[in-house]
Amino acid sequence: MPFPLAQRMSLLGTESAFEVLARARAMAPELEKKGRPLINLGIGAPDFQTPANIVAAGQKALADGYHFYTPAKGLPELREAVCEDIAKRRRVDVHPDQVLIVPGGKPTMYYAISMFGEPGTEILYPNPGFPIYESLIKYTGAVPVPIPLLEETGFSFDPEFVLSKITPRTRLLILNTPANPTGGVVGKRELDVLVKGLEKHPHVTVLADEIYARLIYDGLEHVSLLAYESIRDRVILLDGWSKTFSMTGWRLGYGVWPKELVAHAERLQINSVSCTSAHSQIAAIEALRGPQDAVDKMVKAFDERRKLIVDGLNQIPGFRCVMPRGAFYAMPNIQGTGMSAKQLQEFLLVECGVATVSGVAFGAFGEGFVRFSYASSNDNIREALRRMREALSKRPALSNARR
Repeated sequence: MPFPLAQRMSLLGTESAFEVLARARAMAPELEKKGRPLINLGIGAPDFQTPANIVAAGQKALADGYHFYTPAKGLPELREAVCEDIAKRRRVDVHPDQVLIVPGGKPTMYYAISMFGEPGTEILYPNPGFPIYESLIKYTGAVPVPIPLLEETGFSFDPEFVLSKITPRTRLLILNTPANPTGGVVGKRELDVLVKGLEKHPHVTVLADEIYARLIYDGLEHVSLLAYESIRDRVILLDGWSKTFSMTGWRLGYGVWPKELVAHAERLQINSVSCTSAHSQIAAIEALRGPQDAVDKMVKAFDERRKLIVDGLNQIPGFRCVMPRGAFYAMPNIQGTGMSAKQLQEFLLVECGVATVSGVAFGAFGEGFVRFSYASSNDNIREALRRMREALSKRPALSNARR
């Protein structure tokens, strides 16, 4: 007998990277027998260990008795440390009362989209983009309005186009820079134009997903939407520890909320997860206030891998890859292979033992692209490139393929 589920459950999507990871792990023994041990370039997680000083702080917190509930908004000393970090890196002063510590990055986007999404409203979001944006927008009953991120602009966007999509029904605009899955970075010029236009639309709140803010290359400086005073009172900042400090399993993130919204966000927190784990919050304080050498080393390693994978992808028949400027993803155009994004994802997993994620997992505008995470070793990247080059060169359809 079928369960009488709410209709909105059918509107929820998923995060395909986890599905790919599960399938890849299930196939790993078979791939091993064929002499092709699995190389996972699909999941968006740093392959480094959490820095030792942060681990030690978490262990000490457990030994010191941090076993209990914390305030729903998070430990006061952690919220103060977040404000210190924002002042240092974004040159913006925010009050600790505006900070909500959450278990990961997703709660902030869930709370924001839940606040503003309902039938009859519209929410703008990047496409290809993090798949949970579109999934949650649909779940609330709001209409998802895509902002196409195009290869020819380095996967940035046209601010005038974004502004043209705003209507009286628009409640929320989601921006992600540096971006998942493209590695694109939105420059100051584009943001200046966008913010100037948003000043004419005071009914639109902005969710600025800046989880990859410190993973940026080529001497670029991250430009935060929180830094724009004219719209600061309607910007929700999403950031956290998962990517920067290689703490994905610690489940740590934070949101900085406009003063008028923070009580609503806190209420959603109380109704869902209560609070974030106490010892993880102590570790998070050490991450922000302690030595930053490990972060600098990770960024340097990612930069080297970025150049290695892009150069290698551009040597594979049927591939064309722009240089990403942030995060740890490369998003090559694969139309020259003659395969769809899903077909190529399957081919690379089965024939090469290389796990990737098809572009359509990130939205309709991701067709013709596949995402590679270069959060893996140089040796793994070289071997994956070798296997792909060899397997794809044997396909007859690629004999005259153009890059």
